[in-house]
Amino acid sequence: QVQLEESGGGLVQAGGSLKLSCAASGSIFSIRWNDMAWYRQAPGKQRELVAAITVSGMTNYADSVKGRFTISKDNTKNTVYLQMSSLKPEDTAVYYCRAARVYWGRGTQVTVSS
Repeated sequence: QVQLEESGGGLVQAGGSLKLSCAASGSIFSIRWNDMAWYRQAPGKQRELVAAITVSGMTNYADSVKGRFTISKDNTKNTVYLQMSSLKPEDTAVYYCRAARVYWGRGTQVTVSS
């Protein structure tokens, strides 16, 4: 069983920054050998991919966050991060961590006020 726990969400003003963390746990699970990603879901909208990072460290971003968000990981801590800068009100959503294209966390709320 794999558990993903997101943290770091909150309320921030437009232009501000937040850093989300996703800590993975499980008897044999390691992010070192699994692709990881951040998704978000705003009210009334479908869940969408925000950023992804492969085993080799290659990254991919949604066009809407390119240049503002950075995904990274620390294999020794089994944790993935999402550094978010220059936040906009349209970034408001619940942010979810996904592991190995199968497992999901419960999400963390990010609210950006104008």
